[in-house]
Amino acid sequence: MRAAIHNPYLDTLGGGERYTVSFAKVLTELGWQVDLEWKDSGIGKILESRFGIDLSGINFIPDVKRGDGYDLIFWVSDGSIPALKSRKNFLHFQVPFHHVGGGSLMNKMKLFRVEKIICNSLFTKKVIDNEYGVESIVIYPPVDTDKIKPKRKENIILNVARFSGLLQNKGHEILVKSFKKMVDAGLSDWKLIMIGGADVGVTDQIKNLEKISENYPIEIIKSPDFKFLKDLYGRAKIFWSASGYGEDEEKSPEKVEHFGITAVEAMAAGAVPILYNAGGYKEIVTDSVDGFLWQNPGQLIRKTLDVIKNRNKFVKNTLASSKKFSYAEFKNEITKLL
Repeated sequence: MRAAIHNPYLDTLGGGERYTVSFAKVLTELGWQVDLEWKDSGIGKILESRFGIDLSGINFIPDVKRGDGYDLIFWVSDGSIPALKSRKNFLHFQVPFHHVGGGSLMNKMKLFRVEKIICNSLFTKKVIDNEYGVESIVIYPPVDTDKIKPKRKENIILNVARFSGLLQNKGHEILVKSFKKMVDAGLSDWKLIMIGGADVGVTDQIKNLEKISENYPIEIIKSPDFKFLKDLYGRAKIFWSASGYGEDEEKSPEKVEHFGITAVEAMAAGAVPILYNAGGYKEIVTDSVDGFLWQNPGQLIRKTLDVIKNRNKFVKNTLASSKKFSYAEFKNEITKLL
């Protein structure tokens, strides 16, 4: 059995790309021959290093011809609907595209050939179903919770998000400003570590963050491999995210977090998540049970100080909730889909 995979964003090395290569990995484990479309086969080693996923059974080729000659194709949409040609066609949406003419007659004709439309969250599904007039399914992204473990904890608040101007507002600056306020108010012996990809779409953002972080216990780390990231997850006590801060998720759903893989990775390591209350984050965390959701910087600071004092109350629930998004669960859902 031959499968084709297409993702036009593969070199951005984000959550959608982890989803894509994980789908490919499941297929190889189920006995499929998998071809992943990319012009430079060297991308395989980069993906392995970033995500810690063995891709040795996957072939990288320049063109999968929209599935022509294949038994299956998994196609990550850029908002358009392609004319897919394999025996089984799966269309995947990582982004809640809207106002793109999704319900056009041409799109409806192309969708006749699509067996299933797959979304990465209920948040994305709601927007996609409305835009394209479809009934998609949700298969949550996989997190390798078996490989990410708590370690000897340190007083670290961790943020993991791309340093880029691509699509979403990751809210790095508001996190730096909030942490500085906490330090100025007397917080000591804690540090904020901000870590993320700096491969695509980076402007002057990192320089600006480094400038406003001067003289504070704040570290900015660019484009680490997964081994390094996994170690930081293990040592961090708290995970912060401000993805989507200041955006209206109804008017601009593409600008908030569509799911939030890094938050689940942190949870698997026992880092209590404190996440901006928008998008897919609301499907990951139940406020004050296994983590926290915040609306404004004041709430972020108050809830963080509460976790610093009472962290042990939440860790057990945090760890348990992360298991809902394991690779094993993902593989089970893909197997049922096939």
